[in-house]
Amino acid sequence: MADIDLYGVFVPALLVWAVVAFLVNLVLRRLIGALGLYRLVWHRALFDLCLYLVCLGGVVSLAGRLT
Repeated sequence: MADIDLYGVFVPALLVWAVVAFLVNLVLRRLIGALGLYRLVWHRALFDLCLYLVCLGGVVSLAGRLT
């Protein structure tokens, strides 16, 4: 695993990717809520967790391809 240097502070890359995935997840949750798609979901909290994990996997995959 690589570390990212932020003004002399080394931060694990996974932490940065997790924050980016959280921001993407936040936008997607707001979009899903605005469109009313949550009424099709059986368990909202479980759905949100799975959505976050998919976002995190996508961010990690994209970061791996870019480096």
